[in-house]
Amino acid sequence: MKILVTGIAGFIGSHTGERLIKEGHHVVGIDNFDPFYSKTFKEFNIEGLKASSSFSFYETDIRDKQSLKNIFSEHNIDAVVHLAAKAGVRPSIENIEDYYDVNINGSIALLEAMRASNVKKIAFASSSSVYGNNEKVPFSESDVVDNPISPYAATKKSCELLSHVYSHLYDFDITCLRFFTVFGPRQRPDLAIHKFTRFIDQGKPIPFYGDGSTSRDYTYVADIVDGIMCALNNLDGYRIYNLGESRVIKLNELVLAIEKALGKKAVIDRKPFQPGDVEKTYANITKAKTEIGYNPTYNFQEGIQLFVDWYNQHKEYLYNN
Repeated sequence: MKILVTGIAGFIGSHTGERLIKEGHHVVGIDNFDPFYSKTFKEFNIEGLKASSSFSFYETDIRDKQSLKNIFSEHNIDAVVHLAAKAGVRPSIENIEDYYDVNINGSIALLEAMRASNVKKIAFASSSSVYGNNEKVPFSESDVVDNPISPYAATKKSCELLSHVYSHLYDFDITCLRFFTVFGPRQRPDLAIHKFTRFIDQGKPIPFYGDGSTSRDYTYVADIVDGIMCALNNLDGYRIYNLGESRVIKLNELVLAIEKALGKKAVIDRKPFQPGDVEKTYANITKAKTEIGYNPTYNFQEGIQLFVDWYNQHKEYLYNN
């Protein structure tokens, strides 16, 4: 099949593109190289993809309607994996308008381009952030998610609602995938695991928010990509699935794991709890396992070691360019 992947140069996008090509698909990738973090990282992410004859790349914005129209006209797209978005909970609080414009209006532009080209199959990257500070754990897809606590989370919930509208009105097959704290090689440099690893390695204090009791359901990127593939193979109507490891790791435990993998001790810079951050994420993945065959296999410690190995291999290039 020919699959359009938005946000192809990002962390999850580049891994997804490689997996699709490995399984015999042609990938049409688009990315606007948003300056949220260095273009060097993103260009590095897609070096391998660009070497493949099964990859076509367009540097463009998902809000560019004419560009999307041209891409759909040039390629006989079978399905879409929509990963492009303004990312991050904390920066969304400072840039609400930008987040709504890219994440919501950009998604509408993509859905409209699909509708005009009669392409009706799409897997959409949502987020565990839609659960907010849900008191019931683990989080289930049937839980009420009407209380987001950050603009980023609100945009993801809005896109889930838009997906339902397009499924209902236009018979789209849309699966929304709620990712739970994805990590692994190529992780964004602003995220905790990557930032902590770099700061500990360089002997810099790490920003440590709260008392260390906040916890996350960390999910290794290869498991997330498996979940995306499961979704693509089972697109049927409107569905929502959690993609996580269904295990919870506290912030204190995360730091210890990175220290062990690096063989270095962290210098802690304690800071107050941040507005918009949730206290815990914890995925119930029974529905994804039962309905689409999702089955995560990486444990947290193994994933941290794989990330640190990748970091050590590439840090000289990534941080000196």
